[in-house]
Amino acid sequence: MSENSAIRQGAQAAPGLPKIYKKNSRTSVLFFVLLLVLGIAFAGVNLFNDVTNAGEEYTSYVPFLLLGLALLIALGFEFVNGFHDTANAVATVIYTHSLSPMVAVVWSGFFNFLGVVLSSGIVAFGIISLLPVELILQAGTGNGFAMVYALLFSAIIWNLGTWWLGLPASSSHTLIGSIIGVGVANALIHGRTGASGVDWGQAISIGYSLLLSPVVGFVFSALLLLVMKVFIKNRQLYAAPKGDSPPPLWIRGLLILTCTGVSFAHGSNDGQKGMGLIMLILVGTMPIAYALNRALPPEQAPQVAALATTVKNDLLQQFPATGNTPARTVLTGYVDTSKLTPEVIPALAQLIGTIGNELSRYGSMDKIPARSVSNTRNDMYLASETIKRVKAEKSLTLPAGTLHNLDALKSGLDSATRFIPLWVKVVVAIALGLGTMVGWRRIVVTVGEKIGKTHLTYAQGASAEVVAMVTIGAADVFGLPVSTTHVLSSGVAGTMAANKSGLQMSTLRNLLMAWVLTLPASILLSAGLYWIFNHF
Repeated sequence: MSENSAIRQGAQAAPGLPKIYKKNSRTSVLFFVLLLVLGIAFAGVNLFNDVTNAGEEYTSYVPFLLLGLALLIALGFEFVNGFHDTANAVATVIYTHSLSPMVAVVWSGFFNFLGVVLSSGIVAFGIISLLPVELILQAGTGNGFAMVYALLFSAIIWNLGTWWLGLPASSSHTLIGSIIGVGVANALIHGRTGASGVDWGQAISIGYSLLLSPVVGFVFSALLLLVMKVFIKNRQLYAAPKGDSPPPLWIRGLLILTCTGVSFAHGSNDGQKGMGLIMLILVGTMPIAYALNRALPPEQAPQVAALATTVKNDLLQQFPATGNTPARTVLTGYVDTSKLTPEVIPALAQLIGTIGNELSRYGSMDKIPARSVSNTRNDMYLASETIKRVKAEKSLTLPAGTLHNLDALKSGLDSATRFIPLWVKVVVAIALGLGTMVGWRRIVVTVGEKIGKTHLTYAQGASAEVVAMVTIGAADVFGLPVSTTHVLSSGVAGTMAANKSGLQMSTLRNLLMAWVLTLPASILLSAGLYWIFNHF
């Protein structure tokens, strides 16, 4: 008997367990196909409209083919992400019989959709900022496409492998490892040390969030369960479900509410990973339409231009020009090496002045001609990254007024280069939802049956979900990616430990192994793939 057959029979025969492997209805299959068709059509129509409105005429279909392929792979990453992370949100409501499996999946998918659509985008660009600036500025070149394909393929390969084994590995962990691998490989290929290929300050901040979130999930879920036992004496809350009957109405409402919160928080945090990569793809293949935010109000460009002139003059008064090296060369070297030289601040002033002149000349973002869009976008991105690093320099002291103006200018530059169109959010949300509909069972069974030695109680499910919801929501506010998988599965483990229910150590060892191996495996995969793709 195969492993899958054994799991199916076990899930069907054991009393109190939900019917996980019930055959999909024709309605659910039709719903899946309808969403898939609508998502592809919606993306296609919006792409066509954006390119048409930009006024560019393409004489070759090659950019569209490259774009279509890259978008399909990027959405494939989000689809596989749905196998893993979204499935965690529904495990507790399914195993407490609060919702039937298919209703839970559709319900969670809808609130994931809302979370993605209403997300700020700050997490997306926080992850992208890990990449070497030189690769981001070369998004439309061969190196840029090699980077995107290496990231996506390595993340998909690892996610599919761990899903097949039923391990709740982290898609966040995988993608960040892939980004580090590309950055290190790019530095080595160009004769630099691997350490210079990644923004390690940002990587360490993200690493702390990934490292601490499972600990937060375990400890606070356990504490919350113990607090509930002290203040809420209803014994039903701490009992395993009997048969297939749903829990009392108030408990059921609590569990559905926490599932809703985790689903929304997951969408608003995890859904942003694919958005950032898709924007890199769009900027690289269709810069005329996506390199700059053409939806900005017309009055914003003159405001940024005036501020750029003020900042330029202010910086040059404090730091007069010292050399003739082109500003872009100086600043690209600075953001790559973080070595502050006397040329950096004057070069920044010069580049800011160039940006201000461009904006003053054309008056608004949508009037910048096609031939200038990519250069203007790259200048804005490079200036923004330089401002961020200059402000962090401990050896450099700037007046409060200068710092305030630099902050305001960076905000204006970021609004022009770091944006996500609504249609991108929608198709990412659809991809996440479709992935959940296809691959939710394996991860749900692991969370619901293989972490603890006893059936999940209502209180345990609620504790794990509440902590996961709050943790992921807080991370979204601070722009840090966390793993829904790690937070929720460690939360369930914490409640089992607090309840003295016993833990299945073999599962925990597998989860820990996946957690430890994900980073090095994805680094090696993406570095190898980048080296291969870079030769095509």
